[in-house]
Amino acid sequence: MILSAAAKTAIVFVLSSLYLKDAEFTFYIVSFILIIEVVTLFFHYSNFKKQQKQTAQLQRELENNKISWESQRDKEDFFAMWAHQIKTPIAALKLLLQSDKQDVTACKGEVFKIERYVEMALGFLRFEEMGNDLELLSYELEPIVKQSVKKFAPMFISKHLSVNLKDLNVKILTDEKWLSFVIEQLLSNAVKYTSSGGITIRTCTENEQLCIIIEDTGIGIRSEDLPRLFEKGFTGYNGRMDKKASGLGLYLCKSICDKLGHKISIESQENKGTKVTIRVTAENVSCGDLLKM
Repeated sequence: MILSAAAKTAIVFVLSSLYLKDAEFTFYIVSFILIIEVVTLFFHYSNFKKQQKQTAQLQRELENNKISWESQRDKEDFFAMWAHQIKTPIAALKLLLQSDKQDVTACKGEVFKIERYVEMALGFLRFEEMGNDLELLSYELEPIVKQSVKKFAPMFISKHLSVNLKDLNVKILTDEKWLSFVIEQLLSNAVKYTSSGGITIRTCTENEQLCIIIEDTGIGIRSEDLPRLFEKGFTGYNGRMDKKASGLGLYLCKSICDKLGHKISIESQENKGTKVTIRVTAENVSCGDLLKM
């Protein structure tokens, strides 16, 4: 564009000198050419910026559509697996109810499994809007733990597992509903993979951080599975053998703890049990900061 204007200006000067036009005439002609070129350049620049803006908007829309599509696909995958898994306790309950001698304890166990699947589905759906549903307050830990343990009482009794609660008389900054969801999911895993012994829930202090520890005497976890336990959809060897794991429980626990300002880690050895540690670090985090996470 600039080269074009310069070329046209040079041609005007050459023609003016050839035809002996005065300087004023040449000035007006050159000025007119420059004005036309500037206006043209402005329109080209405006169109370029408009196209650039449209391209950026299109890229944003494509990215949003991709995220929306991936979220929708995750939901479809989860509920397809969820629908398949919940059929098992429903079918078992149906058979128990059709038998001549009904086992009330076994029926309650299957109903409990159905309730756990429903809670998992609701937690999965609510998690996307967790930022709008977060209420960070100071809570006594012991009532939260006892309420969660109470839900699993029938399972503990039916499997003859002991429950030990130690040093839970502490206050923590958390969201009661979401922390309860995490504890219940961890208890569900502990009960599922523990056939003898029991489960201990306690607190301790490590490096000036309060730790909530949930330990079981279950079958443990293979060392090669430990690094991937919190990945979405990862079930590991135990989950594949059990054929009832969705691969979302621990993923949700990790994601929720991140939102709450807590840190979760797992230590385990095969046939020696599993230890889950939740490090409560929310004391120095404001609710506004958490909502931005």
